[in-house]
This record gives sequence, C-alpha cells and structure tokens, in this order.
Amino acid sequence: MMAELNSTPNANRLHIGIFGRTNSGKSTLLNVLTGQSTSIVSEVAGTTTDIVYKAMEINPLGPCVLMDTAGLEDTTVLGAQRLEKTKLAMDKAEIAIIVFPADGRADFAAELGLLDSFRQKDIPVLCLINIFGDNEAVAANLKAQLKGRLKESKVEALLLDCSRAKDVDGLRLALAKLMPEDYDNEFITGRLVKEDDVVLLVMPQDIQAPKRRLILPQVQTIRELLDRKCTVVSTTAEKLELALSRLSAPPQLIITDSQVFKHVYEHKPAESRLTSFSVLFAAYKGDLSYYVEGAQHIDSLTEKSRVLIAECCTHAPLKEDIGREKIPCMLRKRFGENMQIDVVSGTDFPVELSGYDLIIQCGGCMFNRKFIMARIQKAKEAAVPMTNYGVTIAYLTGILDKISF
Repeated sequence: MMAELNSTPNANRLHIGIFGRTNSGKSTLLNVLTGQSTSIVSEVAGTTTDIVYKAMEINPLGPCVLMDTAGLEDTTVLGAQRLEKTKLAMDKAEIAIIVFPADGRADFAAELGLLDSFRQKDIPVLCLINIFGDNEAVAANLKAQLKGRLKESKVEALLLDCSRAKDVDGLRLALAKLMPEDYDNEFITGRLVKEDDVVLLVMPQDIQAPKRRLILPQVQTIRELLDRKCTVVSTTAEKLELALSRLSAPPQLIITDSQVFKHVYEHKPAESRLTSFSVLFAAYKGDLSYYVEGAQHIDSLTEKSRVLIAECCTHAPLKEDIGREKIPCMLRKRFGENMQIDVVSGTDFPVELSGYDLIIQCGGCMFNRKFIMARIQKAKEAAVPMTNYGVTIAYLTGILDKISF
C-alpha cells in the first residue's frame, strides 16, 4: 500500500489478460510482448500454475499489466484451483486476448464460451489466432469460421505466430484499437476542485504509514492535485487547527483520513467542503451512489447480523487497523459485542454472499476499478447491500449528509 511519486501503481495500469487452453501459446506470447522470459514455456500441460503478472510500458497503450493465465481445460491435479485464479484475472481484465491455436483441432467450445462471457460484460476482446509452423491455411480457415462472431466493434481478430517477435508491432496496434475510449479519464477528486483551489490534506501518520512513507491513496491524490494546478497543504490531525490558522483564507476543500472524520468536521471552517480519501476512492474505483445506498442499511443491523469486511491489502494485521479493528469496534459498540464480522483480504472474496447482511469494501486503491466493480456486481446479484470504509465511518459518526462527493 506504500508508494513512490515517480511510479505508476499496478492498480492504475491497463490490465490485459491472456486466456486460452494449455499449450496454445499464451506464455510464449507474453514473453514476446515483454521481450523477456517472464513465463515458463514448455510442452508439458499446466506449466502456468498461477497468474503471471508483468507490469510494463506498451506503446501506444502506456502503463500496462499483462496477465498470463492457466489453461482453460487444465485437467491436472491443481486444475480447479488454477482456474479459480483465471476467473480472478477475468474480473481484472480491461482488455482480453483469447489465443486460438491453429494446430488442426476443430473444437473451440472453451474459447468461444470465454468470448461470449467477455462480450456479455462489454469487455474488448482480441481473438489471436496463433499460427503453428506452416499452418497458415488452417489459421486463415479458423479466422473465417470466427467471422460471424466478430461483428462487434469491441472484438478484433488477428493472425499471428506467437513465437515471432517481428509480429509484435501488429499486435500492439490491434490492442490499441480496443483500448476503452474513456480509460484513465476520471479524476480521483472528480469535480470537487478546480485550478488554483487550496486543498488541505489531513493525513495521520499512524502505524499503517511507517516513518518516511505515505500510503498509496495519499500519494495518488497529491499527484493529481498538483497536475490540476491546485495548492496542496498537508498536515496531521493534531496539527489541523494550527495549519488552518496559518492560511490566509479557509481552504476550498479538506480531504481527511476517514478515521478522523468526526474530529476534522468539528474543527473545519464552515466555508470548507469536507471529504475523505476513502470516499474519493469509493467513486474513483467503485460506485459511490451504491455505497451510500448500502450505508442506509446499517441501522437495520442487529447483534445477530453478519457483516463482511473486504480489504484489498494483504498486510499482516496491525494494531488499530481500520478494517480489522476500528470499524468492527464501532459496529459492535452500537449493535452488540456478539455481532459476527468476517474479514477477507487481497483477492479473497466469498463465492457465497447470501448469508451476509452487509458488505463493507475498502477504498480499493490496490485493485483496478474493473475488479472492484466485479465485486459490486456479485453483491447485487446476491441482493446483499454494500458500502465502503469511508462511507461507513461517515454514516456511523452522523456526518454522511454533510460531506462532499
């Protein structure tokens, strides 16, 4: 969750997933794209046992994360677990490459099923027909068979020998055609700021942010505000009043850590709007209106309710952790000590959600928006209300209607 100002976090990179059956050429393709031996290439089925991630710059796409996945019809002992990881990659993919091996086989039910799945989710797809050896005629025939399925503007087909580096330029151009038009056009701070605004950041440096480090949401927000030509002033909660006294006029916006929402609200100037990093990321990475709606269900909870807290970080539990300690403490103080609260981290997320009365998602700074939205869709399908850390804290402290979105 820590970050440096000069690096692009993986969560902010375009995620491109490479999918297909075992030995179709997926790993070879990744290695050719990266110019490195990123994935092990072998004739032995099931060599790729987990998602292989590679962050890199791809012209003209910009910062990307390439994801090499396990084979679709993996029949090895660990096949089922590998395919679960492949499903995670499907949730993250903003562009999908489906590799069709032109090796003479005629059954492409698995690949076509995957193509239909991505089309239903409106995910751009590149059907890459991998020419094996001298099978160009077979590949051309396969492309002709796919023609009826490739009418949509977000589906492209390309003939390519995955083992030849000289074909990479054509692949990059094909991917560029599929890049979502509105990709990376959203601002973390949305319409809350304009050029020349003074923005005060309240950033408690607790155990979650070790000495000389800032957590990722703070780094990303600072960089964006500077890019938007705002004046950025940073302070900690205990120095809030001093910082305000040093300013010649109240700041147009105050962005705080959600943990000190109430304190900052009680001490802020009436003219200054207030929000939090977590609330900003609720809109940037998720669906803020849905989260606000989900927060309305908090009052219907009881001591017998079951709550799921989902955090994206995979750090070891720390004292005063917001997801593992602070929010559970606030809920149990209001509804009873015996309330069942489950916590998952990283990519872990229950398949069965119907037993929960509420899901509380973190800001999601470690994942791309596509992945967070996939979780939201699962909650909607299970009819379980969902909200996020900052919205929850604002609601529990009685100031949700007083903060800016």
